[in-house]
Amino acid sequence: MNDELRLRLLRQLTEHPELSQREIAQRLGLSLGKTNYCLRALIDKGWVKVNNFRTSNNKLAYAYVLTPSGLRAKINATSTFLRRKQDEYVQLEREIAELREEVERSHVRRA
Repeated sequence: MNDELRLRLLRQLTEHPELSQREIAQRLGLSLGKTNYCLRALIDKGWVKVNNFRTSNNKLAYAYVLTPSGLRAKINATSTFLRRKQDEYVQLEREIAELREEVERSHVRRA
């Protein structure tokens, strides 16, 4: 599971712990099998625990809850993702400036 997918999944679980795996898969645009695999990986790492609502009328009702280490992992993933996106933004700004200069130079030559 890549860092971006891990972050997106952790965010979904934080914001909507009551979602079913099928709903999570739909929101993230993943197959149900991949969603199950990713959730299992987070559970195996100890980042997510599953609470079963046995008193619920729906005996299959679960909630995915981030553990303290899962919350730390989410914060780290968010920081890493933000840094990477900021670096990409700076690079994109440079490319835009270079393209503007190139367009400006080509207009000057035509005149």
